[in-house]
Amino acid sequence: MAMVAADTQFHVLAVDDSIIDRKLIERLLKTSSYQVTAVDSGSKALEFLGLNKDEDEQKNPNLLDDDDDEERSEASVSTSSSSSSSSGDDLHQQQQHHQEVEVNLIITDYCMPGMTGYDLLRKIKGSSSFKDIPVVIMSSENIPSRINRCLEDGAEEFFLKPVQLSDVNKLRPHLMKGRSNFNKRKGMEEEIHSPDRTRTRYNELEVVLSAN
Repeated sequence: MAMVAADTQFHVLAVDDSIIDRKLIERLLKTSSYQVTAVDSGSKALEFLGLNKDEDEQKNPNLLDDDDDEERSEASVSTSSSSSSSSGDDLHQQQQHHQEVEVNLIITDYCMPGMTGYDLLRKIKGSSSFKDIPVVIMSSENIPSRINRCLEDGAEEFFLKPVQLSDVNKLRPHLMKGRSNFNKRKGMEEEIHSPDRTRTRYNELEVVLSAN
């Protein structure tokens, strides 16, 4: 029963540079029985998702391999089962033992140094692999133009800090949507990569070649 509960638990990626606010949102999410991964910057959120790596490989296609492509296309993230160093053969071995973790929603602070929550939102919505993950923005500043801009560019909600449990309760429909999108995409990709589909396409090619 414990394994079933773990499989069905929603996973939220929380992003906030303030340790106080980060601990608060983490506690509220865990109170609602959500699995939480908390990071302190937008760049670390992208790193956790593997989106920085995705961009590097788009610039240099020679870095791509089949395994990496399948991992990114499932809109999942990787967490290492060990804390080995990230250089040379150790990094390659670490990647081979990664375990995929589904992310159902991202909740991020707006005002952060380096990359704002709005920048992170644009990165997520501009990614073919992660654009369907719901994004919620938080801010201590009630600026209508900022709120409207975030909502128009794909944010599901805009919460004013301090975030309350009543705000967290509004996340469930978006979490359901995020999981539904993930399952649909995963099902489509399993169909594309299934042996039966590959065999059918190969047989069709044989027929065409025979006809010529």
